[in-house]
Amino acid sequence: MKKWAFVSDFDGTISKRDFYLIMMDKYFPEGRKLMPKWKAGEIKDIDFLNKVFTSINQDEEQIISDIYSIEIDEYVPDFIERIQQNGGDFYILSAGTDYYIHHILKKYGIKDVKVFSNEGYYHEKNVHMNIDKNQQHYHEQYGIDKSKVIQDLHKEYETVFFMGDSEPDSHPAEHADITFAKNGLQDLLREKGIRFVPVKEFIEVEEYLTEKGILPKS
Repeated sequence: MKKWAFVSDFDGTISKRDFYLIMMDKYFPEGRKLMPKWKAGEIKDIDFLNKVFTSINQDEEQIISDIYSIEIDEYVPDFIERIQQNGGDFYILSAGTDYYIHHILKKYGIKDVKVFSNEGYYHEKNVHMNIDKNQQHYHEQYGIDKSKVIQDLHKEYETVFFMGDSEPDSHPAEHADITFAKNGLQDLLREKGIRFVPVKEFIEVEEYLTEKGILPKS
């Protein structure tokens, strides 16, 4: 069994803003009217995101340019490298789509990171998601069952750390050994009675892991 893995959400955790919000505000402002129904649970996450992603109507060059403009936590590339250099594996776990995540990884030269997400692809001026109901981590609401991914990783690793920022992350947080929580996830985990480490940036996570002896002092 491997020693440890660090699993991170992407939108709002690694990135400073969700991809769907950027696309919606730029190309599909009408999507704002759908948000109350989505938040109320009347529209599934996967259906809401699919509506936004298929309403972009831009050439792929423009979409990739928009993806490259997404701001991320500046410390993430260094953090991932430190994890990998010290016996850990880094994973990205997202209920969005791997289409834009892979472009961001390429932009920053980040390698050897496995992405668990909904498969995405460019077709006829939009981003589409290939949701496979037979896929082992399929989830009706989110497309991908984040909890199951964490549970499966527990079969490979002695310790699994997780970091997230919003409602979909409250479910895998129950199965991680330690969860680092940003933004709204903190209140959700308090309500559920799930222990977590509150953070705002990845540098704080590194400080915690160093303090606990998981990462060596630099």
